[in-house]
Amino acid sequence: MKLLYIVHDLHNSAVIRRVQMFHAAGIDVTVAGFRRRDEVPATVAGAPAIDLGRTQDAKFVQRVAAVLRNVALPGRLLAAARGCDVIVGRNLEALALALRARKAAPEARMVYECLDIHRLLLGSSKPAKLLQAIEARMLAHVDLVLTSSPAFERDYFAHRPTLRAPVMLLENKLLVLEGAPPQPLAPPAGPPWVIAWFGMLRCAKTLDILAALAAKHGGAIEVHIAGRPSPAVFEDFEARVAAAAHLRYLGPYTAADLPRLYQPCHFAWAIDYFEEGLNSKWLLPNRLYEATSFGAVPIALHSVETGKWLDAHRAGLTIDDDLAGLDALGTLSPERYAGLREDVAAIPQADLTATIDDCRALRAALEGKA
Repeated sequence: MKLLYIVHDLHNSAVIRRVQMFHAAGIDVTVAGFRRRDEVPATVAGAPAIDLGRTQDAKFVQRVAAVLRNVALPGRLLAAARGCDVIVGRNLEALALALRARKAAPEARMVYECLDIHRLLLGSSKPAKLLQAIEARMLAHVDLVLTSSPAFERDYFAHRPTLRAPVMLLENKLLVLEGAPPQPLAPPAGPPWVIAWFGMLRCAKTLDILAALAAKHGGAIEVHIAGRPSPAVFEDFEARVAAAAHLRYLGPYTAADLPRLYQPCHFAWAIDYFEEGLNSKWLLPNRLYEATSFGAVPIALHSVETGKWLDAHRAGLTIDDDLAGLDALGTLSPERYAGLREDVAAIPQADLTATIDDCRALRAALEGKA
């Protein structure tokens, strides 16, 4: 199988993981995409990369202009698509480019990988209505949808009348292709109880909540932060963290750093107010699977899909929307924490990690066989 993968960010860790899954299933991949950094990668997880230009986080109009530029001048995309069996567009703007690239491979199957629902797709303004009409037209040409949370299918795609393609759930599990799954090391005895906030750092409300929580409990709670802060959300992220008591910013990281980062952490922050009430209500984030794989106890809201996932597994610390349950961390006993950790350890490994079997199932779906 030959596949063209069109993405929003060539540097994105989830993009790298998906390319690794394609390769593991014996798929020949070329990646074309935008990037959020100056560095232009020659490859993505060993797959040749085609740079479509730099875009900026949370700059929707600028991203639309970049897409239109590549639609108007599609030479590189058309060349990459020739002979492809499958073209995958990772998010809506990439789907527009995937449909354009299909002109060079009319028999290729069209796959839409949707990990986020933009707020305009749920709005009622004129720009929102325009984008929804464009999406409806594109969905009619899709052969398969890949999505990371059952809520996206249940609460969104099930209500899109032009979509006639099947939807495959492909959760953001930790990819384990060789060897045994992670064997988490026990963190130091608490208190202090250490909360990990790792991954996409794009929620200003989270930073405020964690800073206030750590300050309130005077050393009984610490917060470790790792990842790349969104410049569209934070202008002075490192300075704000440095000025807050009991918060530490550890910088960007790769998947190989996860065992080291999670080892001292007792809990993992799995609450996201970015696109509050919309996308954040439906998603199942990477950190949910990473944290539980490495033994950290996720903290989530009962009312959102992440909390429902944890409640279904009888694990994690799930709290109400008023966050009153967070105060219990300040007086948490070692015995209570041990019970929470045992609940996390009881989650079936298959619910946390993706293996070569998942890669083969993905290939079968891409081929239209499952």
